[in-house]
Amino acid sequence: MESDVVVIPESSELHGLAELKRKNHFTGTIIRTSLAGALVDIGLDVPGVVHISQLQKDPVNRVEDVVHPGQTVEVWVRRVVPKKNRLELTMIKPLDLEWGEIEKDMVVKGKVIRLERFGAFVDIGAERPGLVHISEMTHDYIKTPGEVVKEGDEVEVKVLNVDRRKKQIKLSMKALEEMPVKTPKEPPSQPATKPAKTEPKEEEEGTPTLTAMELAFQEAMERSKDQRIETPPVQVKTKPKASKDELEQILARTLQHRAKTK
Repeated sequence: MESDVVVIPESSELHGLAELKRKNHFTGTIIRTSLAGALVDIGLDVPGVVHISQLQKDPVNRVEDVVHPGQTVEVWVRRVVPKKNRLELTMIKPLDLEWGEIEKDMVVKGKVIRLERFGAFVDIGAERPGLVHISEMTHDYIKTPGEVVKEGDEVEVKVLNVDRRKKQIKLSMKALEEMPVKTPKEPPSQPATKPAKTEPKEEEEGTPTLTAMELAFQEAMERSKDQRIETPPVQVKTKPKASKDELEQILARTLQHRAKTK
């Protein structure tokens, strides 16, 4: 069994070691194993070290249970220490987005992995998927998320908020879409309406309401009055008054007639 600690000779030249960045991906070959891990050749003058805890996500009791010399493996850069000629690798694929890398308003691509009645969960490469609430899926009204996306769809989303303590990520799809312009609807044409009938004004308070019979009687009286006014008065011919002399003569004749009859 090899020693527990893999040491990189200090005399090794650092060809390209300083240019490496975290999460850089390589295909390498296991060149040696130990109780602490494995040494991997990725084509540089300095081999990389994979700690036993970085061989796989599940716990590992023995390195030989996972890898052996000569095996080809996929590795990612975990940490680079150029001053110590040290390159740390991992066989566990790192997250595309660490919690410290997720920022509000950043735009990322992801895959829809689950639909719920309240929204869709999207894998953006973080430790946990983000949630696109149904109200953030489109500007239009929808009843279910399935009207917009389905599981397996690749979507582009914008980060609305990230809560690192609760490990929650809120995403939006409609934030990347233009707000639709709403055109005002023309009011429906109204058919020509007849002028409303004017209702007779109600009698003023305190004025008694006449019955139909009283109204007919009043109308007959008014009509009779109008006829009397329009009919010209009948002129009655009167005899001319007798003069005073004529009256005296009539009186004298009357007295004479009475005297003769006695």
